Amino acid sequence: MRVLRSRFSFFVITVLLLSLVLAAIAGACQGNETTTRTGTVGPVGATTPTVAPNGTLNVYDTGPITLDPAVAAEATSATYVVQIFSGLVRLDENLNIVPDIAEKVARSDDGKTYTFTLRKDVKFHGGQPVKAADFKYSWERALNPATKSHTAGTYLIDIVGAADVLSGRTPDLAGVRAIDDSTLQVTIDGPKTYFLAKMSYPTSFVVQKTNVDGGSDWFQRPVGTGPFKLKEWKKDQLLTLQRNDTYYGDRARVKEVVFKLLAGDPMSMYQQGAIDVVYTGGGYIGMVTDPGNPISKELRVNPELSFSYFGFNASKPPFDDPQVRQAFTLALDKDKVVKLSTLDTVQTAYGILPPGIPGYDGSLTGLRFDPVKAKQLISSSTYGDVSRLPPIVFTTSGYGNAISGLLGGAIEEWRCNLGVEVKVRQLEPDILSYNLRQEKDQLFDMSWIADYPDPQDFLDLLFHSGAENNTGEYANSALDKMLDQAAVEQDQAKRLSMYQQAEKMIVDDAAVLPLFFGRSYILVKPYVKDYIVTSMGMPLLNKVRVEK
Repeated sequence: MRVLRSRFSFFVITVLLLSLVLAAIAGACQGNETTTRTGTVGPVGATTPTVAPNGTLNVYDTGPITLDPAVAAEATSATYVVQIFSGLVRLDENLNIVPDIAEKVARSDDGKTYTFTLRKDVKFHGGQPVKAADFKYSWERALNPATKSHTAGTYLIDIVGAADVLSGRTPDLAGVRAIDDSTLQVTIDGPKTYFLAKMSYPTSFVVQKTNVDGGSDWFQRPVGTGPFKLKEWKKDQLLTLQRNDTYYGDRARVKEVVFKLLAGDPMSMYQQGAIDVVYTGGGYIGMVTDPGNPISKELRVNPELSFSYFGFNASKPPFDDPQVRQAFTLALDKDKVVKLSTLDTVQTAYGILPPGIPGYDGSLTGLRFDPVKAKQLISSSTYGDVSRLPPIVFTTSGYGNAISGLLGGAIEEWRCNLGVEVKVRQLEPDILSYNLRQEKDQLFDMSWIADYPDPQDFLDLLFHSGAENNTGEYANSALDKMLDQAAVEQDQAKRLSMYQQAEKMIVDDAAVLPLFFGRSYILVKPYVKDYIVTSMGMPLLNKVRVEK
């Protein structure tokens, strides 16, 4: 999943941290020993004693881009979608696949056909029963080119006939049959063990046809099947979810969840009691992790199955040359820049798969900092010298002249260690999230958080030739062959070994420049109980209790 890092990222670094990073790197370039000390930013002290209104959870957020399950392609929108809508199966808090709207799932002996038996007590928020035909409609709609989904080609493409619908050749999804109201049969193109996990992603969620037919802005009035209903949405102001009292599963323990959108400084709001939960990072890390500060007792640190990286546009010069990609990777002292810009709150990445994903290889060394070899690679590349490189522009999100400390540090490292000047072009976050493949320049930044706990979700989706989320348009026929074999391998040990080999190929060829594996830092008021966030960054809001 593309990750819009409004809550999870440490790319949003203060100007203070950017100056510290640049000072440290500049000192290193000049051969000086520079000591950097980070201080506390923001007010210090215990939070104001408050009591939240009974049955209401108050949260700060930037708000979703869309509430259409077929279109949502980043984590912020998906966080809302999973509260309002639901699908055949879901991932529980331990990321196990469990039944959801489907109470039973049968898999054929050849591994290509799944038969889902639906629960009979599932209704849309308006009271209409959910039928098997509703899923067929929802998936055909998601694949229809008119829907302009950025995810259907990834999460539904294994279904027989999906490519034909996606290309506009036919509106009928051949691999899906509604045998009766409660039985859905799905045939896929190969025995892919991760297919069921894909069905937990929002693209496969069921939508109500009459709701969608209500107009192009239907998603502002969504009728779903999830544990919450949308009560109110004022863009950039307020979004309120209300408990669905007819929900078929575990009903929410709070009456409402109120998201205060862009309502001020989130840390100040938390300390003043205006919100009950806040994701924190950047300059506040020193404060919230200080054992001497009472607020540290309210901090929860959660590992994320996320991966942040700099992407190379491999379809155009100069990064169509693997030696140039390798040189830029070797010229960046990631250990220094990542630690300085994130205040050492994440794990520096030299591979692709984050810890916790099956197949994670802790022994993978990757391309380590070596500025001498980096210059040698430029010399032996098709360009021969940095003076012959074409202009290089880095595409990122943001407004004005402010850039992240991490990006600023990297640009300074490339200037120092390679003698290369990199310019920056900023796009509004909403545009970047959905149009980066078309809008990218020579370099770009990206974060990916797991949709399901499988290496295929990272390696295949991000690096297979022609993959929808292969933003850098990297192509490697040997890698494609390895990924295709791993996709249908039934022996789990062999399968994971194949993915480890594929990961090494990607890293050695510098398909991207790995940066870090993420963690989330969340402050939660003591009266908020059971606030659970999965390692995929999804809060299970129907589990939350707010006690007076």
